[in-house]
Amino acid sequence: MKVSIVGGSGFIGSRLCGRLANKGITFQILDKVMSASFSKEFALLDIRDIVALEQSIADGSLLINLAAEHRDDVFPLSLYDDVNVQGAKNLCLVANQKNIHTIIFTSSVAVYGYAPLGTNESGKIAPFNDYGRTKWEAEQVYKAWQAADSENRTLVIVRPTVVFGERNRGNVFNLLKQIASGKFVMVGDGLNRKSMAYVENVAAFLEYSMSFKSGVHIYNYIDKPDFSMNQLVGHVNKLLGRSSEIKFRMPYFVGLGIGKVFDLVAKLSGRKFPISSIRVKKFCANSVYESAISQTGFVPPVNLIDAIEKTVRYEFIEDHQHEQVFYTE
Repeated sequence: MKVSIVGGSGFIGSRLCGRLANKGITFQILDKVMSASFSKEFALLDIRDIVALEQSIADGSLLINLAAEHRDDVFPLSLYDDVNVQGAKNLCLVANQKNIHTIIFTSSVAVYGYAPLGTNESGKIAPFNDYGRTKWEAEQVYKAWQAADSENRTLVIVRPTVVFGERNRGNVFNLLKQIASGKFVMVGDGLNRKSMAYVENVAAFLEYSMSFKSGVHIYNYIDKPDFSMNQLVGHVNKLLGRSSEIKFRMPYFVGLGIGKVFDLVAKLSGRKFPISSIRVKKFCANSVYESAISQTGFVPPVNLIDAIEKTVRYEFIEDHQHEQVFYTE
């Protein structure tokens, strides 16, 4: 069996490919960005190009789609639909042609929007942005593909919460960097809790799900426990040899106001800033999810405390300045 990984050059894909390579599993990476680690397995491809997909995806392969348009500042907005939804349609058309019976798709907990605490896989679908909306619409595309031959086709949909880890330059890294700099200011009371997912564990579950039987399998991916922002910041400070006390706090309404000012400046200037109103809202919101993954027998290889320590040590204590990094939300 060959594994075709669309979007395999990215943060999660690189970890997944590393795991497959270590086990001698044959795979191909199809991406619009060169793979720094697996150049021999790489083919340049855009998920929007169905002709390129038809020419590149191996017959009878197991198909994993990690490609997505996901940032908060995507322009034009039509890219969300072109990549996330039309891309799914393209892959399903090619899967029909190539005798593919298994598709694994990384969706997102963004399909739930501002979800109630403890939302599981049966939670209400209420995305608040185009990313969440188009991930949900893509799920429906894949479900229709599976339903067309339900006895023989396997669909795995994985909805990770925010994914972090070494070499990622997304929101969790930005938070850790602020803490490490000593300039971190807590917005709000810090009691809000966050579900997180370590990249190695997400990659391990994707690998694990390759053996699932026919049917539709939908799982949130979360590593427990869920830390409050106060706990997370305090723990990171301890890892850096500092007091766990949070010295500076800003009321939520002040932080939100500053975010809106940056929104206006960004709109007028066309520049992108690390601060925005939606990022302030995300930071201060609760985002706690539950998952049925334990029922599959999967055991994450790295516990969350160790994952945070590994990430902090790699990024802010050890010297890895020449390593490849990945830019995500």
